[in-house]
Amino acid sequence: MSGEEFRERLAAVRRRIDDAARAAGRDPAEVRLLAVTKTVPADVVRLAIEAGCDRLGESRAQELVAKVAALIDVPPPGPRWVFLGPLQTNKARDVAAHADELHSLDRIELARALQRRLEAADRTLDVLVQVNTSRESEKSGVAPQDALGLVREVAGLDRLRVRGLMTIATRGGDDGEARRCFRELAAVAGRVRAEAIAGVVMDELSMGMSGDLEAAVAEGATTVRIGTALFGAR
Repeated sequence: MSGEEFRERLAAVRRRIDDAARAAGRDPAEVRLLAVTKTVPADVVRLAIEAGCDRLGESRAQELVAKVAALIDVPPPGPRWVFLGPLQTNKARDVAAHADELHSLDRIELARALQRRLEAADRTLDVLVQVNTSRESEKSGVAPQDALGLVREVAGLDRLRVRGLMTIATRGGDDGEARRCFRELAAVAGRVRAEAIAGVVMDELSMGMSGDLEAAVAEGATTVRIGTALFGAR
């Protein structure tokens, strides 16, 4: 892919985000783009950075480590690296060392493993709790009714900063089903926010991908995770 082709794709995605925000009566600046770079070669990721993508999403710890190393020469401030996928506790060290955000926190055992690794690295990590609003058994994430309890537990770990929630809409669902998933996440976030838990900010809703970003923005997404529309099918 050439740099020009990527810039055209990026502009098209940003137009979609802006149009969706305006249609929902929102300021387009409220919605941030997270470029999902999993399986994308480092040279193409470099094009994305040069085009202005400042948040990059990876879902495998080994690939995150490799991409960070391959792009170490990117001029400061460089991109923020976001880990998106299911994470085993034995891979917590890689995420603690290299990621700036984690959007897939789904259990307290993982939070505690990250806390230990972050203490050792003297770092902090912004985290979003993943909520399984689709209730599909193959998906990670806590049940909606359990999200508040997990947030309360994580709030006691000083190296993790709970910033909000993440969800993935029902696989193969229509626009109405996607909006139901996203609406439920916003409702869960509202309940957590109402608790006013110390150290919990709750200003992020990470939801929506290439096929359903308009529905996500309509329901309050602050981050949309875009891979296919930018880099093609993988």
